[in-house]
Amino acid sequence: MKKICTICICILLTALIIPVKAYSLEYVDVYSNLADSFASFVDKNAGTTVFPSLNIPSGGREESLGAAFTALADDIGFFDYNPAASCVLENTELALYHNSWISDSNVETLAFTQRKDDLGYGAKLKCFYVPFTEYNDFGDRVASNYYSETTLTANISYNFFHGYYFKGLAVGANVKAAWRSIPDYTDRVSGQLIKNSGLAQSGAAIMCDIGMLLRFNAAKFFDDRNPNLKIGVSIQNAGVALTGFGTSSGIKLDDSLPTQISAGVSYRFIKPCAVCFDFTQPVNVFDFSKSNLWSAGIGIDVNVTSFVEVMAGFRLKGANPRFSLGTEVNLKKFTIDLNYTFDLTSSLNPVNHFSLSAKINLGDRGRKSVEMEAEGYYEDGLKYYARGQMEQAVECWNKCLKLNPSFTPARNSIKLVDNSKKLFDRVIDIQSLE
Repeated sequence: MKKICTICICILLTALIIPVKAYSLEYVDVYSNLADSFASFVDKNAGTTVFPSLNIPSGGREESLGAAFTALADDIGFFDYNPAASCVLENTELALYHNSWISDSNVETLAFTQRKDDLGYGAKLKCFYVPFTEYNDFGDRVASNYYSETTLTANISYNFFHGYYFKGLAVGANVKAAWRSIPDYTDRVSGQLIKNSGLAQSGAAIMCDIGMLLRFNAAKFFDDRNPNLKIGVSIQNAGVALTGFGTSSGIKLDDSLPTQISAGVSYRFIKPCAVCFDFTQPVNVFDFSKSNLWSAGIGIDVNVTSFVEVMAGFRLKGANPRFSLGTEVNLKKFTIDLNYTFDLTSSLNPVNHFSLSAKINLGDRGRKSVEMEAEGYYEDGLKYYARGQMEQAVECWNKCLKLNPSFTPARNSIKLVDNSKKLFDRVIDIQSLE
């Protein structure tokens, strides 16, 4: 059944995309008018930061939601949005992303995250690359290589004050190192490659991300243990970039990194449907007046069945709005995400790019079974309490707390029994005095 649904979804996406491609040439005027309507959002500081690949999403589900993922952050895609999320994910995850970006550029990402109780950690390797071909004055190809930007990320986070009713305050950080590789080019006179000519323009960067995630229930009208309202804040790509390697002048500071501050909220008003919103303000740490314009995104995530989700999103960033559509299919231990994004970067090619991700669910390290066992002890305690067997009830609730110290109902029940016993002893003392 799952395989049939997967095939049907792929056919549906193809059926939606092919007409867009077919009609794009016929309705160039409509497309042009759409582009003109966002002309007022042109960012005069666009392109003034280095390592632009840091702004390119890895793809998959997060891109389908218009990159509005700072608050939702409920899978391994949190790395690019909120580093605090690794300590609240349900499962250990391993993921591989491929994003076919614009103009023959691609992004490949490998990520891993794991959680132990309230501690989360992980790592991610992301590589952006574009073919580079050099031709001489006669049109002959003299050099061929790749321009690339590679980023390695290490993550750690912790969920403070985690309880049964209050889900805690998650705080986390990423430490990132990046390398920009520019290939060597030829001498125009001799036609020979100049050794280390590309290295002189290559660069390195060291940066960090800091994030916070708050989860709780508000206006919740359905039964579910997971909180339905999330608020997230993060600071991304705060650091320095260096260039000038292999030159006589030595290493020097490069332009500003794409540092930005993001805030988001996600709300699940019914169990199968979540809506998320993000607002991002870029910051040029060298000159605030050269900071890029703000951007904003909105996304909706709908669980069609227990193993199929459909996502849609919109992102406004400068004069380049992006419309995204995607689907996620959960096949037991494997999850496949397919995304299509239409934007105004290349005006005559609205079918801009696809992204694909494959995630492997490596389990929850036994957390779910422990939670279920703890709940079983709590329910047994209630049965003993109903029969007036207080000692047995307290014993069960203590076993529950040993397995799950944050199980507040068990702790409250023990207090109730203690208070009842104290009250009973007080009444006996009063009667004895009389």
